[in-house]
Amino acid sequence: MNKKSLGFTGVLAGFALAISSFVVPSASAASEIVVWADESRGPNLTKVIAAKGDWVPGYTVKIVTFSSFDALKEAFDKATDATGPDIVVGANDWVPTGAKSGKLAPITLTASVKARFNPTQLFDLTYKKSLYGVPIDVNNVAMIYNEKLVSSAPKTFGEMVSYYKANKASKNLKAGLCVAGGGMSWGAHSVFSALGADAYQFNSRDEIVYNRTFNYPKFSNNIKTYLLDGKKSNGFFPATDTGCKDNFLAGTVPFAVIGNWEWKDYVAKGFAMNLMPVPGVTADAPGKMFGSVSGAMLTTYAAKHGVSAGAKSLMTDFFASTSGQVAYQALEGRPPAEKGAQSSSAVSAGQKGFGAAASTAGIPQIGAFLNNNKGGANYWDSAPAFWTAVLVDNKDVATESKKLANIWRSNTTAGKSDL
Repeated sequence: MNKKSLGFTGVLAGFALAISSFVVPSASAASEIVVWADESRGPNLTKVIAAKGDWVPGYTVKIVTFSSFDALKEAFDKATDATGPDIVVGANDWVPTGAKSGKLAPITLTASVKARFNPTQLFDLTYKKSLYGVPIDVNNVAMIYNEKLVSSAPKTFGEMVSYYKANKASKNLKAGLCVAGGGMSWGAHSVFSALGADAYQFNSRDEIVYNRTFNYPKFSNNIKTYLLDGKKSNGFFPATDTGCKDNFLAGTVPFAVIGNWEWKDYVAKGFAMNLMPVPGVTADAPGKMFGSVSGAMLTTYAAKHGVSAGAKSLMTDFFASTSGQVAYQALEGRPPAEKGAQSSSAVSAGQKGFGAAASTAGIPQIGAFLNNNKGGANYWDSAPAFWTAVLVDNKDVATESKKLANIWRSNTTAGKSDL
């Protein structure tokens, strides 16, 4: 799945506490809120809390930093009432197991706090209709274009294809649009979606619709129109991500899908952060990218430690606030999830761009559907296989599109029981 999931790398800094996953300090007083985080987030949270210690009046906040993301997860899996944290900062896919095990506690947010986030971000931290945390930052991709080649943001997929065909020879273009970040399944979902194929279907209330799949005849026709010359690829969209980043940086590809963990690489080469969703066939239907989130999750230990009220206040007044996310992401450098932070002048153009793209066209990454193989293959295998089939092996597009639609529909329906 060639995906930089949460990108947990870094060096311990400041006075953050590095510990093993077996010797864990717990909350020691009814006025101390203990937060667990990994080796990247922990030191930055420590600095933010040290700079402003009154996020929750009457409480002190202790950040416990683990040596790695895996060590954090192992420690949380082994946590007890005596050793466990009051809040843990982790991945959205921790929610189902944490809720089932009784380690995570549901939290109720006011309408005004909920309005600070995209509904799909809250969905990522929801299990059985209960919310277990607040989104901190977004893990997604977005499209960037080379302003030395393209003067303005494309409005439709067809506009990009037309540019490629008109300039392929004169500008020695190696492709029109390629996937530089996230691979041909996770990263390329926005291309599937732009052409009419989404991994699962939503209704107008952002609810999953089961036993339904994408319009595969329409998707098939779009593939033929925009990606093929007869039965062969027209070269606009490669079937693999090999060489995409290097080619884009070299100026031989005008449009690229990049990951939010690597935006600084492009800035360093002089590229503007003109990030956007992949344009759709029509201007009002951009391609949707997976937008998973990391979150600050309330634990059941907070109530047992007598700090539940304080922990909830820390989640809403710091983790879910504009000022809290701006202060934290100024150090962490990830795209903030909170809408106010996304538009803050203190947040970099790269962070803003990814956050805005996710808010505009993000969908939750639902492992229960994507990992399922009831249809004969899971999403991660069937997606790149489709690109190979129609762009390399020249197989019949209509047949392959129908096959893909049936796989994704079966997987989504079968995965319902795992939500």
